[in-house]
Amino acid sequence: MKGAAMDHKLSVLVQIDLDGRYVRLLLTGCVTETNQHVLYPLIRRTRTLIPPVAVTVDLTCAEHVEAAAVDLLRWALDQDDLDSSTSPVEVRTGADLPQHRHNTDLTTRNRAVSPTPRSV
Repeated sequence: MKGAAMDHKLSVLVQIDLDGRYVRLLLTGCVTETNQHVLYPLIRRTRTLIPPVAVTVDLTCAEHVEAAAVDLLRWALDQDDLDSSTSPVEVRTGADLPQHRHNTDLTTRNRAVSPTPRSV
């Protein structure tokens, strides 16, 4: 039996200040090396909507954040910073990047899955 694949869904809530000076992209779900590239078009568009706007990409509410994903995201944003007409972006992470919670206790897992014993 193969292990079940992890479901790495990503959700983004865009919060815009009434004055249009601050935009916060609040990410929930999983930010992975595989899915982080979908954020670039959204961030790029946000940066150019109302220049100069302060853009924050907030990863503090994400359930799972891969360090490689954060590195790739920051690298891509640094490349965009070469264009002086775009607004700066802050990527906010917690002190520790959250990881998926795995249940590694086999006895607990077996008890939860085991059928009720039958008498013969």
